[in-house]
Amino acid sequence: MTLPLPTERLRETLMAQPLPHEMILKWAKERPNEVYLRQIIDRKFVDFTYADVADKALRLVSALRSMGIQPGDRVALMSKNCAEWFITDFALMLGSYISVPIFPTAGPDTIEHCTTHSGSKVLIIGKLDDTKAVESVLAKYPGLPTIAFSYPGTPECTHKFNTLVSETPPSEERPKHAQDELMSIVYTSGTSGLPKGAMLTYGSFAWTTQRLVDHIGMQDRERLFSYLPLAHITERVYVLGTSVMAGIQVAFPESLDTFIEDVKMYRPTLFISVPRLWTLFQQRILDKLPQARLNILLKIPFIAGVIKRKLAKGLGLDKARMLGCGSAPVSSALLRWYESIGLNITEAWGLTENFAYSTINHPFRSDKVGTVGNAGPGVEIKIASNDEILVRSLGLFSGYYKNEEATKEIFDEDGWLHTGDIGSLDEDGYLTIQGRINDNFKTAKGKFVAPVPIEKRLFELSNIETMCVIGSGLPSPILLAIPHEFPHFDPARYEHKVHRVIETINSELESHAKIKGVLMVKEPWSVENGILTPTLKIKRHILEKKYHDLGANWPKDKLIQWEE
Repeated sequence: MTLPLPTERLRETLMAQPLPHEMILKWAKERPNEVYLRQIIDRKFVDFTYADVADKALRLVSALRSMGIQPGDRVALMSKNCAEWFITDFALMLGSYISVPIFPTAGPDTIEHCTTHSGSKVLIIGKLDDTKAVESVLAKYPGLPTIAFSYPGTPECTHKFNTLVSETPPSEERPKHAQDELMSIVYTSGTSGLPKGAMLTYGSFAWTTQRLVDHIGMQDRERLFSYLPLAHITERVYVLGTSVMAGIQVAFPESLDTFIEDVKMYRPTLFISVPRLWTLFQQRILDKLPQARLNILLKIPFIAGVIKRKLAKGLGLDKARMLGCGSAPVSSALLRWYESIGLNITEAWGLTENFAYSTINHPFRSDKVGTVGNAGPGVEIKIASNDEILVRSLGLFSGYYKNEEATKEIFDEDGWLHTGDIGSLDEDGYLTIQGRINDNFKTAKGKFVAPVPIEKRLFELSNIETMCVIGSGLPSPILLAIPHEFPHFDPARYEHKVHRVIETINSELESHAKIKGVLMVKEPWSVENGILTPTLKIKRHILEKKYHDLGANWPKDKLIQWEE
């Protein structure tokens, strides 16, 4: 099932729309004193009006020019979300620079690769939880100019952002960028090896964000909350992009420790998260209100409404009219649980290469939970003969930077983007993702296994927070699991439950896909220890390598082992 491509006339109309840097100047002129960005500092909001943002962005353009940075030069930006991130991004557009966002949790190898591969002429550094990685890279490249945002813990840099924008006059330049002009190089999060640089153009960025604004129906007085990494395409498009195109206010958290309180301070109307964080929010609730008691309360009509409102308010989401989830596979059971407490979560799916805009379950349909929605307006989708999902729209990237071979591999001659995901479309055009082609592995028996559907089913049965099924070259698949330690955690009781879960799922699987053993992993997986990408996806190939010998020599008479 496919949707027709836009006519040439419609294509011209869509591509002629304003670009993001033009919109920030428009709002600064039409709504100069209206607050656009709200940064929480010392538990208070520090506000930036549209006029403030445009003025600071134009001053940064002048400052970069005075440093010898010329139009077309690449400028790298590494920081957690903050108002200055938005201001800098607009400045780079207004100065005709090419932005190179770097994840704030990136390790030294990734930082060095993104900076050197892109040929960045300056590195702008902001809020970071740990500065060791970037400091080690700066020590290797002492001649690289750096600019620091004014936040505690920012490493020593050659220039200070606040000083530059206060001492430099605003630029008089007003560039007119072509629709196909390169705006940004976004390095993918890299689940296998070093990330590739996806080249994003102005026209495709503007087209995608405007489609989302129209489809979701974003309105005046909406409130967005920006906390997922802005170096990731989802946050850049769904929050930064839509906010500037529609003129919507955005707030930023103060820190990870104050995150929930920050959301409650702001009470966003639109809120996007990732599966891992939705799971953590669920556990936060269940630690205080166990499922058995919650079930009883939700069956009492009057009490149920009170409980639902209280839970939403406790998360700061009582004013949210739309909740979103993306970036990684999410269990239907988790979405159903939130639906049971009155919070409908809209799932969406996309890639860096198509600006994270392929499908979205909007308007929310309960009967389509388990799918990632249907094609967004202007997007067409089809399933190839090998079950790979192909996408085509006006919102596609223009290729990988300095990597023609990879670019040729991802596009076919008809302009279809080969996503690398496998899935199926139902009779209504709603898409179900079944995993990635590269995730599927072949066991020692020569049989292929798709791990993602198994993991989703395991989550439904067990509610294990983090897990990964491995099995490449092994006699049978092995489950790696990180148990959630509830209050008064009883390992023996937990083991007994896992036994029952594995018995159930093995009864549903073909013989070659049955799980032979479960390893209870001791150390949680994280970005810092190299198991998770900055967007919290699991690097399956790393775990395959680390636990291969253990899986190959799994004892016949033991289902569960605890890592020492």
